Amino acid sequence: MTNWLLARGERLTHKVVIRSGPPGKEAPYTFAQARARLRPMLSNVVQALDALPAAACPGDRAVASLTMNPEYIAKSYYPDDLLRSVGLTSVGSRPKRVTPERRSKGREIEEALTTEMFLVGTRRAFRRWSEGIKDWTPSTDGAEQLPTIEEVSVPAPSEKLIHVEDAGRSAVFEVVLHADEEHGEDFVVPQFQAYLKSLGLKPPLAKRFYAGGLCFLEIEAPRNKMEAVATFSFVRAIRPMPPLRMLRPTIRTAGISADVAVLPKEGPLDGAIRAAIFDGGIPAKHPLTKWATPIDAPGVGAPAEQLLRHGVGVTSAFLFGHLQPNKEAPRPYAGVHHYRVIDTEPGQNPYELYDVLDRIQGVLTSKEYHFINLSLGPELPVDDNEVHAWTAVLDDFLSHGKCLAAVAVGNGGEGDVAIAANRVQVPADCVNAMAVGAADSPDAAWARAPYSSIGPGRSPGLIKPDLVAFGGSTARPFLVLDHKDAPKLEPTGGTSFAAPSILRMGTWIRAHLGPSLSPLAIRALLVHCVEPCDIPHAEVGWGRAAQHLADIAVCDDDTVRVVYEGTITASKYIRAPIPVPDEPLEGIVKIKATLCYATEVDPHHPGNYTRAGLEATFRPSKDQFRPVKDPKRDKKPLHAKSRSFFGKDRPTVTEDELRRDAWKWENCLHAENQYRGRSLNAPAFDIHYNARAEGHDHSKSQELKYALVISVKARRIADLYDRIVRRYRGQLEALLPVIEIPVRLDTDDSEP
Repeated sequence: MTNWLLARGERLTHKVVIRSGPPGKEAPYTFAQARARLRPMLSNVVQALDALPAAACPGDRAVASLTMNPEYIAKSYYPDDLLRSVGLTSVGSRPKRVTPERRSKGREIEEALTTEMFLVGTRRAFRRWSEGIKDWTPSTDGAEQLPTIEEVSVPAPSEKLIHVEDAGRSAVFEVVLHADEEHGEDFVVPQFQAYLKSLGLKPPLAKRFYAGGLCFLEIEAPRNKMEAVATFSFVRAIRPMPPLRMLRPTIRTAGISADVAVLPKEGPLDGAIRAAIFDGGIPAKHPLTKWATPIDAPGVGAPAEQLLRHGVGVTSAFLFGHLQPNKEAPRPYAGVHHYRVIDTEPGQNPYELYDVLDRIQGVLTSKEYHFINLSLGPELPVDDNEVHAWTAVLDDFLSHGKCLAAVAVGNGGEGDVAIAANRVQVPADCVNAMAVGAADSPDAAWARAPYSSIGPGRSPGLIKPDLVAFGGSTARPFLVLDHKDAPKLEPTGGTSFAAPSILRMGTWIRAHLGPSLSPLAIRALLVHCVEPCDIPHAEVGWGRAAQHLADIAVCDDDTVRVVYEGTITASKYIRAPIPVPDEPLEGIVKIKATLCYATEVDPHHPGNYTRAGLEATFRPSKDQFRPVKDPKRDKKPLHAKSRSFFGKDRPTVTEDELRRDAWKWENCLHAENQYRGRSLNAPAFDIHYNARAEGHDHSKSQELKYALVISVKARRIADLYDRIVRRYRGQLEALLPVIEIPVRLDTDDSEP
């Protein structure tokens, strides 16, 4: 009898009440010291803002920056009372390294990471604050938050320019404004256009994207005008518009193989699955059109042969995976809509980046898909301090958790380490997407393909790539259908083909196990069931994805794997019991857990990018409590003692990230630990929903959907699966396949 994956773990969960409060804190500055420090800073701010042209301050409004002392970067220390009292509003923030003038408790001064906030208000409001602060007392509204501030200043125009010197004398630039869609359309963008006109520039600004509190615009202008453009107070950043990645194979081969693939005669296994690929197109009469529908995105020009080659390769990888020479290709698990969104070789059209994103966004806002693939994006490594338009737009779309997206991390893994040119490329830093890197072999022995871009991603989102899959290597090319002479095979390679291979595995789970598993649960299962390896997270993320469906859907007799899908309310706790038998457990027990959720994002706060954080506390035994120091005075703790779980398998985390509690905001957690069986008695995870918005507390957030997968393995209990099924009968349900799962073959090249 087959031991199928168990579902409905959420039926075991229940709410719990856990009370905690922030510890008392000693400020690095007294009130008098803070007031004395800030007075000259505010005077300089007023002078700098008064020196700006009136046209650069629309409605007499301007942007200044406030840098928090590094000891006050948690969301609970957000200076909302102070900002309210002086009539200023935060419109964004970013991480910043500073050496504070003083640390609390007389500790040695050292450089640390903190938060730089961007504040908007009238120049009159800044002037009032500057003139009035001399009369402030500790009882003045907002005065108690003065010691949290390290610095107040005005960003210089030159500080807003990012690699502008690398552009030609006249080029297309990306301008990022502090503006959400409402204020951008009604006020900021028209005022910016008028300001540009005063500089002799008349860009149409027709194509723009909003995400959170940011507006992304493209302008073509002389490079020497950019500092003047950056003088407009609402400009956050200006950078040269990066090109799209070159859609050419990373692996150079001799051309088309003499081998062919034997294509299946049947249509897709599950016709109800909706999937989309955004790429270079498929020729109208190509054999792939039996399973893939070619669609030209609105506004796209004529097709190009090199782009069609890439589009066919990506679609072949999604439908069939790595093809086997002269063997029958597996039946596709799902059909796919292939949207042709590119019409020129990357780098030839300076406006291509926004053109392509506009086409993708147009499709995503009008159609619903369970799965999407992006094997393209800007030729741009991630930036820790600024979020790119591609990332912001896609993360916003994916924040509902109803769609699983695979994004190739790019082929820059052999780039210059000194300038971080080898880091994952935009938009693989999306926290709500799976960033996919490439392995060099499908066999048991494998490593990261050298070309595959590496992590870490931004924080949050440190584990990028999330997963790797075979993408081809010089010794072992990835085989796809040729774009002209199919069913002949073309050897190729790159993360472009690893990403759709991972997405294919997602459709493989959905087709066999049915629609009861959400895309979020499928993502959690893919991460949960990675092959164990000793390769650093920065190279391969959590590891190489499972090669066979049985590794995900079937449990050994001594193992149980359970999927939990539920919701949790902001600031609340739920307890998720780990299924174990009634009897004491013998020997060593391994517990593996993966927690995933989708989250809304604040692109204008890259250091506080995710709005939701789920913190999981592991309690191994209901009978073990923290010792009470004074039994006469102290009460027995309400909840059992906790132990670290996910913290043991996190990547190398810097002191800065520990100080910021950065790990609490990662939206995909995965770890495996082992315990003595008899130390486990009703083990459980307590899951707490931390909510924030605009970088500070936000307890009014909507309920958050999560997916949790837990595995328990006890080698000395040969019938562990059966014991747990009996104990939780009527609660846990075996996830029976709706389509028969094929038997796994004992060969390295076998396909599921």
